[in-house]
Amino acid sequence: MQVTRWWWIRHAPVTEDGGRVYGQRDLPANTTDRPSFESLAAALPAGAVWLTSHLQRTDQTARAIAAAGADFAEPLVEPDLAEQNFGEWQGEIRSEIFDRHAEPHALWLAPPHVRPPGGESFEDLSTRVAGAIGRLTQAHAGRDIVAVAHGGSIRAALGLALGLDAARAISFNTGNLSLTRLDHLLSPDGEAVWRVMGVNLPPGSSQQISAAPFGPA
Repeated sequence: MQVTRWWWIRHAPVTEDGGRVYGQRDLPANTTDRPSFESLAAALPAGAVWLTSHLQRTDQTARAIAAAGADFAEPLVEPDLAEQNFGEWQGEIRSEIFDRHAEPHALWLAPPHVRPPGGESFEDLSTRVAGAIGRLTQAHAGRDIVAVAHGGSIRAALGLALGLDAARAISFNTGNLSLTRLDHLLSPDGEAVWRVMGVNLPPGSSQQISAAPFGPA
């Protein structure tokens, strides 16, 4: 049984957004929470492939985890793991978008099928992320993959692993600096399944899955 282990980490919080939608705007992360980075560093495996999106907040988060003691490799930059592109909504006040939107959504800026002007829907994001996961799982088969990504892209990964449509995948909570562990299992006869090891684990509790069995048991 070949096991490829994905360690998904949502980037550190963005605290300079001014209440505005940032999506794929390249705002910096606040990396001052040293204890959280130390907890993540202690939980992550040695010898992993590291991935970030092209947005600086993921790279800053990865390097803060490295500075806290993680076994670190220079990250591969994967734009397909970036947050949803909210197009013309980016830079606008969130509350104003909610007030005027014809289809409000309790858990996201809009229902998953809605494509903001000049941007992409959550369904588009899910398709993009699923393609990247398939490509990267094949390229790094049997390895540990640490992916420092975004709330939307981690929800999309969970949707893929559990076979959920976008409307259900969007319901997951993915806190800043949380860890989500998904294992891709490939049998000798080519049958592939996903195993969910942990979802939205806060840094202080994430070490419990670092020693979990990697095989089918």
